Amino acid sequence: MNQASLSALIWSVADLLRGDYKQSEYGRVILPFTVLRRLDCVLEASKPKVLAEKKKREAAGLDPDPFLRRVSDVKFYNISTLDLPTLMGDQDHIESNLNSYAQHFSSEVREIFDRFDFATQVNRLAKADLLYLVTEKFANVDLHPDRVDNVQMGLVFEELIRKFAELSNETAGEHFTPREVIRLMVNLIFIEDDEVLTPGHNVVRTIYDPTAGTGGMLSVAAEFLRDHNPDARLSLFGQELNDESYAICKADMLIRGQDVANIVAGNTLSEDGHGGRKFDYMLSNPPFGVEWKKVEKAIRKEHEEKGFDGRFGPGLPRVSDGSMLFLLHLVSKMRPAVDGGSRFGIVLNGSPLFTGGVGSGESEIRRYVLENDLVEAIIGLPTDMFYNTGIATYVWIISNKKPDDRKGTVQLIDAGSFWQKMRKSLGSKRKEMSDAHIDVVTLLFGEFVEADLVTVLDAQGKPIGEPQLVLNRHPRGSQQPKGWSSGDPSSFAIPEGGKLKRVPIARIFRNEAFGYTTITVERPLRDEQGKVVLGQKGKQKGQPQADSNLRDTENVPLGKDIHAYFQREVLPHAPDAWIDEAKSKVGYEIPFNRHFYVFEPPRDLHTIDEELKAVSARIMAMLGALTE
Repeated sequence: MNQASLSALIWSVADLLRGDYKQSEYGRVILPFTVLRRLDCVLEASKPKVLAEKKKREAAGLDPDPFLRRVSDVKFYNISTLDLPTLMGDQDHIESNLNSYAQHFSSEVREIFDRFDFATQVNRLAKADLLYLVTEKFANVDLHPDRVDNVQMGLVFEELIRKFAELSNETAGEHFTPREVIRLMVNLIFIEDDEVLTPGHNVVRTIYDPTAGTGGMLSVAAEFLRDHNPDARLSLFGQELNDESYAICKADMLIRGQDVANIVAGNTLSEDGHGGRKFDYMLSNPPFGVEWKKVEKAIRKEHEEKGFDGRFGPGLPRVSDGSMLFLLHLVSKMRPAVDGGSRFGIVLNGSPLFTGGVGSGESEIRRYVLENDLVEAIIGLPTDMFYNTGIATYVWIISNKKPDDRKGTVQLIDAGSFWQKMRKSLGSKRKEMSDAHIDVVTLLFGEFVEADLVTVLDAQGKPIGEPQLVLNRHPRGSQQPKGWSSGDPSSFAIPEGGKLKRVPIARIFRNEAFGYTTITVERPLRDEQGKVVLGQKGKQKGQPQADSNLRDTENVPLGKDIHAYFQREVLPHAPDAWIDEAKSKVGYEIPFNRHFYVFEPPRDLHTIDEELKAVSARIMAMLGALTE
């Protein structure tokens, strides 16, 4: 059974709930019952062993819990003799039996159903005479691991959450990230670590997601590493605010054999559930444009009292958007470079690239990560990629273990054209990245190249064939990546009157290229006779006084001589101006789109005029035909 069919089957339960439940409440029933049935199927094979071991250990007067975890194939268990199919045999006692069955799971599973408030939903279904019918529906759904693997099950959970979020007008994208975006991010954080990816290396690594949702990022990372190196062990850690997403994430980790104590509930920004821990890898898709006013007091207290010993030392962004707080949180969780270092990927919208002028919290955060050489790459994704928004999004790759050739640089990759249209839109998501698109971006990053997309245009300016990827710069050696062009114009078949259109797609910059010094330019205050007003007291005595109405600022790129810039750009226009050195400040911004903009000259007026005449002639001819 494929994922879509499975989701449709589970979704059919909604037909039973209609009338007694609002549409926005369907998830309160369907999600916990889906988890229950999944756990029911996972434990089926080991159930007889668990029950026999329980009887044996209790007869010996021992606590059976550690023994039951050992004989269970998945380190959790249920000691009830019931399961969902057997519950169907006693319709009159379905409510008490179902509650009893749920309470006989091991402690970590019981917490999952407490988060779902399962007992309340069971009672409500029983009062509406729906409990037996709903339980029967799920008892007939086959969710055994040998038929539905963990990846497919994760996709089922995510699709259900998306549907429920749409019905209740919630933000679906707060709960999970499209799988192709996760695959891209996982590729990028692992690609340079040969030891981890090489089969036979018994390495142990940790990965953390502070906005874990249903655990999709952690699951994809675990599958990726298992496929490349089955001998590696990846311990998964996370924190999640939403109770339902947390419960699903914890259930998924249970089934994977992970330590579920590593998945913590709560608000990551105000209550760090993994205080003091450092991680090898991290992934996150924090909510876009969500204010942090509710936790402002705790965050400001940490910023002011702990400074750089806490998580938010570099600065605080505006209260209306807390996404950069998650960036700082992840930076604080990086393992020191001397202990092996860390690399993480985080999805952000365009705001963190440039919002906030010099001295603002946003600018200071950018300054911190760039001056400490932490930014490896920023990848611009296509629009309409996420379920809840069509805005432009960017993946930041942050690392404190840059290879030597990357040190002091940032690679920008514009993957905005790497998409294919989805057969069916899902919320705001209308585009998806194919495996080929992901491979190209991964290769651009892995090879650390500058590259262009080159299109052959005919005499009319129409494209011929598909754009080709060509190299501008290949810093990691002279060997050309297979299947790539060198960009030599002679290698393209250009028709007569045609030309090549070259668009940059990957560029490399020094860190300081994004910095600037904002200088304050003052002009003298003059009296009614036009004379310069001089100071009368203190250090200002005899000095020209500044006219605040004429005050201006200039941004001078880092590395440029400020005084040479001032003499060249300012003094020719304002000979009496001077720089107030005390007000000079350094700021940083990353104008991503500007670095990929290609100017296309407008068509000449004669051509436009001729086209207008031709169109006018056609219109007149059509009108003439109507009057005949």
